[in-house]
Amino acid sequence: PIAARTGCPASTRSLIANIMEKVPFTQIVHSTLACILLLGAAGCHSDEHKAGEEVRFLATTPFRTDTLVSRDYVCQIHSIQHIELRALEKGYLDGIFVDEGQPVKQGQLMFQIRPVLYQADVNKAAAEAKYAEIECRNTKALADSNVVSPNELALADARWEKARAELAMAQAHLSFTEIRAPFDGIMGRFHVRKGSLLDEGDLLSELSDNSTMWVYFNVPEAEYLAYQRNEEAENGRKVRLKMANGEPFETEGEITAIESDFNNTTGNIAFRATFANPHGLLRHGETGSILMDTPLKDVLMIPQKATFEVLDHRYVYVIGKDSVLKTEPITVGQELQHLFVITEGLKEDDKILLEGLRKVKDKEHINYRFVPADSVVTHLGLYAE
Repeated sequence: PIAARTGCPASTRSLIANIMEKVPFTQIVHSTLACILLLGAAGCHSDEHKAGEEVRFLATTPFRTDTLVSRDYVCQIHSIQHIELRALEKGYLDGIFVDEGQPVKQGQLMFQIRPVLYQADVNKAAAEAKYAEIECRNTKALADSNVVSPNELALADARWEKARAELAMAQAHLSFTEIRAPFDGIMGRFHVRKGSLLDEGDLLSELSDNSTMWVYFNVPEAEYLAYQRNEEAENGRKVRLKMANGEPFETEGEITAIESDFNNTTGNIAFRATFANPHGLLRHGETGSILMDTPLKDVLMIPQKATFEVLDHRYVYVIGKDSVLKTEPITVGQELQHLFVITEGLKEDDKILLEGLRKVKDKEHINYRFVPADSVVTHLGLYAE
């Protein structure tokens, strides 16, 4: 009847009837009660097990150590010598004897301005100098015979000197038609072509000496003062260069100059570092980043993941003796990979919450497991929120 009232199918009602006929009713009741008791006991055991489970967080302490902080500065890379090659005379560009990007040696001929007019001026000046020389010698012979006065001889000698000076000037103008390399370097882009009509001062190309590079970067005032302290302690001067592709340059550099004045607009001062460039990898005009290391002695450090930020202020959870959390503000002095250098707010023996910061709140009682600081630093990447 119960099966019929519950809407069971006929086949199900028939099966139940067969069971009722073969099994005594009291046994069915006892079996049913046993199942209920077992299910109840299992439920109680499960509840007790859940009630016995406790959430445990990881905790650690700050630690003191010596370390290095690397500062990153955007920089401009310049050749130690980078000059413009300009025409010293007017005329047509008669020849180009080098190519763009080609290495050249000191004294090598690079450009030739058509020298015809300047050669003619030299020939004319040479002839006038010869004429003045002969005239001077004849006048001297006459002066020795007392035919002419000493003043006539002095005038002839002066005309000869003037002619020689004009010859030297003409020869100088002729030499200016040849533009030769003033030092070993690499040719830049051509701004003229063969046959171009040049005026005095026209730009022909550039020449760079890339054997040594000067790298310029700007440093804020506070970091400039820190550098000066390190320099006095003989811990400064050496810097590294990170190129535009993120790779480090093959050699270390050295700070060789600091500009005399701060920029009043930015509050920065310019530094210059010198890098040897033995394989010519660096070129004038490149960019990169200077990495300058600052040593820190006996500083207090904590993992970055043990902190949280509220309205531009950084905090940690300090665990009291009664395992109750207390929110403490901290002051971060330097930032390293995965670590903060703390200047205020913590002591070396404080216990701080390492994980689960989003799951707790101030003045909450927690269960935690303590992890030594050296183990935390070794496995920082393995601890997750």
